[in-house]
Amino acid sequence: MSTSGTGTAAVEERLRAALAARAQSVGPADLRPLRPPAATGRPRAVVLRRTAASLLALAAVAALVFLAVRGGPDRPAEPAHRPRPPATGTPTPAPSPVHPTTAQPSPSVPGP
Repeated sequence: MSTSGTGTAAVEERLRAALAARAQSVGPADLRPLRPPAATGRPRAVVLRRTAASLLALAAVAALVFLAVRGGPDRPAEPAHRPRPPATGTPTPAPSPVHPTTAQPSPSVPGP
């Protein structure tokens, strides 16, 4: 392995020597006996978290199905208020002026 800085090789060699010494100091008496792991159940927090996530996913799917199936209304919506019944008589038209009015210049605008 190449070194890029000063003293890096020395540090690496010291680490290797320390790890080798630690590995040589461990013997069979230091190790625990071989046993299969105890059959413990899942922690309660994990079970609760998975149950909550499943319920939230189920609620999201149900909401999507509800919105997709619901669709639009079959008939048009009712008006906001009921229309008034038509008048029984015929409406009379407003009289129109006999003479057309001509535009008068504004007093603030000077004339030509």
